[in-house]
Amino acid sequence: MSKNPAASLVTLTVASKMLSVDEAISAILENTERLEPETVPLEALPGRIAAKDVSAQITQPPFAASAMDGYAVRFADASVGATLTVIGEAPAGAPYSGMVDKGEAVRIFTGAAVPDGTDHVIIQEDVTRNDVHIQIREPQDEPRHIRQAGIDFKQGDILVRAGERLHEIHGSVLAAANLAGAQVYRRPKSAVFSNGDELVEPGSTLKPGQIVNSNHYALAAMVSGWGGSSEYLGRAVDSEDAIRAYFRRGRDADIIIPIGGASVGDYDFVKSAFKKEGGELVFEKVAVRPGKPTWFGKLGNASVVGLPGNPASAIVTAALFVQPLMRRLAGESVQGAPVFHKAALVTPLEANGARESYLRAKASLTSSGLTVSAASNQDSSLLTPFSKANCLIRRLANASAAAKNDAVDIVWLR
Repeated sequence: MSKNPAASLVTLTVASKMLSVDEAISAILENTERLEPETVPLEALPGRIAAKDVSAQITQPPFAASAMDGYAVRFADASVGATLTVIGEAPAGAPYSGMVDKGEAVRIFTGAAVPDGTDHVIIQEDVTRNDVHIQIREPQDEPRHIRQAGIDFKQGDILVRAGERLHEIHGSVLAAANLAGAQVYRRPKSAVFSNGDELVEPGSTLKPGQIVNSNHYALAAMVSGWGGSSEYLGRAVDSEDAIRAYFRRGRDADIIIPIGGASVGDYDFVKSAFKKEGGELVFEKVAVRPGKPTWFGKLGNASVVGLPGNPASAIVTAALFVQPLMRRLAGESVQGAPVFHKAALVTPLEANGARESYLRAKASLTSSGLTVSAASNQDSSLLTPFSKANCLIRRLANASAAAKNDAVDIVWLR
């Protein structure tokens, strides 16, 4: 459970008002603070957000090192035809400890520390070796093949900034800086339950009027991609008492996500159960299509995002409202609406209605730029258009018809 002291404070109560998408996202973020930091090992860093700056503990490389196999010499001695005496060897991890003087050379290997007195490595192909002597066969135009100490980073250099999302390479960078881990924000934990007497789990024998419960599979994968974890609590029947029990089971999570029961039908008990459990409602509807019944509130330390039961509505509203909440909790500097990109329409779109709309679509990068085509069927009960979609087209409220090649806003799904 989050220990954030502001987590239970509802700063904006607009439950009776239908909010715009931007207003709803702002209301969510105003009621959400980052989770507490924790220190994790290097292998657990990818996808996490740094809670503070991370500085190098050592200089890398910590010494001047040879970039090639060859001979460490004084550049002043490296003239064609010169004969030098090999006085020792410097493999990686076992540096030569003496001083190299005029007319001398040390056999050296890639990664080994360059001996004192040398400023150049002659590659082995440029010399002829005869016992303890080498003769230089090729001209050496300038001192080369030495990696100076600290060319990658120096002790005290900031390698990761607070708020930065860490990826697969950061573990190697921090390991090279002699760090065993880093402080990151805790991963948000979500608890999901479905609601509806008509729902049965996959693999069941369906009776008349029943449908397979499917939404939480997509939601769990989306939550994971946003930096969180998801626990599926199960299916609550259409009973206020049953739904209250699921809210109680989810109170240790950072986010509770009930799917379904968000509308105003005779069997929609989710919001009333939430209130009877002590939940504080922030908003209960959004001017968006699909997903108007989406709601948000606080239950103790947990944020609660109620999603509609229709598959398209649940996935679209999760992308719009759960995603910024999850990213904020995980430590990102989320400020508002998703990042939109411009794409040219492949096929025209009709004028939009009074609610901001999000259309399932597929965008492609072509020789003429980014193009996008909306799925032909936008029915909110359909899942198959999502399996082929990689983005959503945003249509603002009352937007006029858009012709082929017109630029529209898209937000990536994956």
